[in-house]
Amino acid sequence: MDNILSVLENYTFENADDIARGLAEDFRKRRIEKNLTREQVAERSGVAVSNIVRFEQKGLVSLGNLIALAMAMDYTYEVKNIFSQPKYSTMEELTEIRKNTGKSRAYKKR
Repeated sequence: MDNILSVLENYTFENADDIARGLAEDFRKRRIEKNLTREQVAERSGVAVSNIVRFEQKGLVSLGNLIALAMAMDYTYEVKNIFSQPKYSTMEELTEIRKNTGKSRAYKKR
């Protein structure tokens, strides 16, 4: 039962800070799996070691640095395509997405 709860816990992020910490934790795991030190990732990415430390420990990173780190770790495709596909939860959302496909701006709903 504990195993199931730990799996579910990984998929129930409640806020932006939780998501940031999860990203940082995953980044650190991938870095270690590739047997890369922070210094090596810094050299590959151009991101200062201090920024990598802050990201891994607190989940704090600028978008530019996150992209540079992703590219250095061969995750360019994943970052580049984060918003590439429409997402929906209901048929109403899907209908709205289809209706608005191709539009260049959004308008307030009346």
